[in-house]
Amino acid sequence: MLAAQRRDLLLERLRTDGRIVAKDLATEVGISEDTIRRDLRDLAAAGLCQRVYGGALPVSPAIADYTTRRQVSVSGKQRVAAAAAALVEPGSTVIIDGGTTALAVVRALPSDLAATVVTHSPTVASALENHPDVDVYVIGGRLFKHSMVACGAAAVEAARGVHADLFLLGVTGVHPEAGLTTGDADEAAMKRALAHQAADTYVLASSEKIGAASRFSVLPFAEVAGVVTDADNEVVAALEVPIIRA
Repeated sequence: MLAAQRRDLLLERLRTDGRIVAKDLATEVGISEDTIRRDLRDLAAAGLCQRVYGGALPVSPAIADYTTRRQVSVSGKQRVAAAAAALVEPGSTVIIDGGTTALAVVRALPSDLAATVVTHSPTVASALENHPDVDVYVIGGRLFKHSMVACGAAAVEAARGVHADLFLLGVTGVHPEAGLTTGDADEAAMKRALAHQAADTYVLASSEKIGAASRFSVLPFAEVAGVVTDADNEVVAALEVPIIRA
């Protein structure tokens, strides 16, 4: 089998099966496991899959740049945002993550909501301008432009002074085995820091993030109160965490 044919086969298996187990596929098609692993390394280098132990998972569309992501799964994000906004109770303190789904959450909040919002996203903070009864606290640090959020040591240190009722967490991948993941190590550390300051953490996961994986682990499922998603498939059913349907 030519290299181009193997590449097409691997991409098709990722699309249809949602994962590749290198050993099993090598046996099935009569190709050495080393060849499969080498092909997967090439695909990962091209940003077409996420390698994991023993094989690979689909790469998340949410690792694209911020402008591109604003056009991905728009209706799904709006449904997730509406369900997540309903979790914000009047008088509560909520931490809202950055990213396009988080921005949709802000837009779904009632205009007369009285609450306190803490965020490390200047985009999310500015979107709260038209919520006169929401007090906004912005955590500063190095701006990570992919998600338009502050990260780094200064931001993590500032987060430790926050005590919130709720954290609405954005990730780029949600997978039963790979867990909750994102594409940047500093951003993953910031998300963990914020989660540790909230009584409950809910994950914002529109359908394109379900079954996908990125490089860096954020939190185990045991540390979140639930996943808010518009997806309804076998991957969602396999998640060992409460699901809020959007």
